[in-house]
Amino acid sequence: MPDDADYALLDLGGAARLERFGPYVIDRPSPGALGERRDPNAWRAAGLRFERDRGWLGPAAGAEPWPIVVDGLTVELRPTDAGQVGLFPEHAAMLPWLRDQAAAATVLDLFAYTGLSTLAMAGAGATVTHVDAARTAVTWARRNAELSGLEDRPVRWIVDDALTFVEREARRGRRYDGVVLDPPSYGHAGGGRTWRLEEDLPALLDALRRVLEPGAFALLTAHTPGFDGERLGEVLAHGLRRGNARPETGDLGLDTADGRRLTLGSFARIGLEAS
Repeated sequence: MPDDADYALLDLGGAARLERFGPYVIDRPSPGALGERRDPNAWRAAGLRFERDRGWLGPAAGAEPWPIVVDGLTVELRPTDAGQVGLFPEHAAMLPWLRDQAAAATVLDLFAYTGLSTLAMAGAGATVTHVDAARTAVTWARRNAELSGLEDRPVRWIVDDALTFVEREARRGRRYDGVVLDPPSYGHAGGGRTWRLEEDLPALLDALRRVLEPGAFALLTAHTPGFDGERLGEVLAHGLRRGNARPETGDLGLDTADGRRLTLGSFARIGLEAS
């Protein structure tokens, strides 16, 4: 989780969630946030509110980018046209495991967005190749590296389609000790193609087998309906042909102070095997 001083899930309900990111309280849609809201006053006090048909509203709608600390990493946030702020706080729970796996490893981080996992692994001593198809996301990730004091770490910053890049790396003979993937449910791929997780993830995992060392670690996360942890685990083990591996699986979520949980996705991971 992000540091308690900088992040909190304050309330949820009505298909929305209320979060505090540093100095700002933010109200934004979240289809899985069902049930009754418990603190109406807190919702009324939100500085930022995202509406799908109107964009960002509220007294802080014109705010400049601001930093928060996530598990010792400093990341810059700002509202985006898609209703995001540059951080998926539920991913912070994966960082301790990633640091353990990635220390002194050579790692491929695909769909790497603004760099949270890349920075955690680089800080633990990994050599990371950070890949995202959006140039703005890669630029943002490099800014986060500077803010976290990690700009001199061995990170390759790549703007490319994930599958296209992995296939190119296979032809080059490059090898990696681990891979991190956070693919979208739907998106734009290279060459004008459309990415759909259910259709395209198997081909990407098949390509990854050609660049991963035997016994490499892998973390796969997804926010796609119908892909719970068990299904992700099956896809991951089958795609990497790790039939003897039993992936650890679970949900990605956030908890309120009063114990309610908002599930936002799932994960499957296979640890680094001793050689």
